[in-house]
Amino acid sequence: MTELSPCPICKSTFTYEMNGLLACPECGHEWTPEEEDNSSGDQFVVKDSNGNILQNGDAVVIIKNLPVKGSPQGIKAGTKVKNIRLVDSDHNIDCKIDGFGAMALKSEFVKKA
Repeated sequence: MTELSPCPICKSTFTYEMNGLLACPECGHEWTPEEEDNSSGDQFVVKDSNGNILQNGDAVVIIKNLPVKGSPQGIKAGTKVKNIRLVDSDHNIDCKIDGFGAMALKSEFVKKA
């Protein structure tokens, strides 16, 4: 059996071939082997705690109470955050939360709304 390359979008290794196309079961991306050779690989993918791919402008919900440095109270689970911005760093979500202001969150503590 030949080894298929991982998905260029989400880097999943569970790709398969279907009707001359390569397909990813995790993100649903389909591509031809020729496109794969031309891809630059500069894209990064951010997934939430459930494995859903996040994009700029999405709304997310905090799934765990998060402490905030310098604040007596933290961010409660269930807080909805709108219009997120993805960045390529350790805390990969930049957003504004009502009552707290600008924050940087880790994607492992949110789920897509």
